[in-house]
Amino acid sequence: MIVAILAVLPLFILAKMITIDLQNGLAISLVENKGSEGKSTLEMLYHISGEFAIRWMTAVLTCTPFFIIFGVSNLFVRQAMGIAAAVWSILHFVIFVCAEGFLETFTELNYIAGFVAVLILIPLLLTSNRKAMKALRSKWKKLQTFSYAAITLSLIHIVLLEKTWLIYAIILILGFVIRIPAIKTRIVDFRLSRVHLK
Repeated sequence: MIVAILAVLPLFILAKMITIDLQNGLAISLVENKGSEGKSTLEMLYHISGEFAIRWMTAVLTCTPFFIIFGVSNLFVRQAMGIAAAVWSILHFVIFVCAEGFLETFTELNYIAGFVAVLILIPLLLTSNRKAMKALRSKWKKLQTFSYAAITLSLIHIVLLEKTWLIYAIILILGFVIRIPAIKTRIVDFRLSRVHLK
């Protein structure tokens, strides 16, 4: 529930940047001068949706290292984070397509990387439920490993845009190092020895 609330809260910021008119059909327009730091409203929509997409992806992939270090595990928290990451990524892409057009996706390498990341996240989103887990069984976990490809492509996307990407890369690299079997075993052994000492 906490993850869902944290994932939804930024939508209120985005809602202040657009107006929806239902009187003559559906008309969506941007509110002028809602950007900050010299950004236009549209640039701010890109920025906020993209930032939250990469933050949630990073959070999902740091769950396993967190569980290794602290000895706690909650699959459903990780699933909720994964859903948030996918929804924010898709929203980011939808904003881009509405503003620039779908064909613009294929004009630059960074756009293509972001697009492929979104394509990968769609089946992960659709199978992030208990029914899919039961139906796919062991294949479900294999499917979820594609999230590594999605985060790698997302990092390429933001690196090529010259965004602040280094912190995300450092967090993810540390997470992958902790997953190395020899290091993971040492961390778990150390944690268990501390528990026995108490």
